[in-house]
Amino acid sequence: MKTSTFVLLTLLFVMSTVYAGEGMVNVESMFSVENTANRMENILKEKGMTIFNRINHSQSAGKIGIELRDTQLIIFGNPKAGSPLMKCQQSIGIDLPQKALIWKDENNKVWISYNNPRYLEKRHEISDCEKAIAKVENVLANITKSAAGK
Repeated sequence: MKTSTFVLLTLLFVMSTVYAGEGMVNVESMFSVENTANRMENILKEKGMTIFNRINHSQSAGKIGIELRDTQLIIFGNPKAGSPLMKCQQSIGIDLPQKALIWKDENNKVWISYNNPRYLEKRHEISDCEKAIAKVENVLANITKSAAGK
């Protein structure tokens, strides 16, 4: 029963997620960029993730006279998730730590975007690592869903 409920909820989340470009997952947020980024950062910390940096791209662009819609990047990770992936295929380290881009589009919708772990699996030709990939995939989906208010 628990398994079927989990599978159903995962499918519903995936169906409400927009895939844009190869390897990207975009999840619409109900909040502003700032609030979404704050929520994301707080959830990541609660889950034991390390926040390596938070970059306000639009603020940085403004310093050189370029106007960007609100855009922030959170760089985060946890060796418990990343190290098993690197053990499977060390080259995935180029894509770690994980990143989440929180941004406002031209229609004033706010999105959380991140690299799809299944894309990274293909990109780095990872095999025999299903458990680690699935774990990262589920953790990212759940954290993003919570930060987006879904």
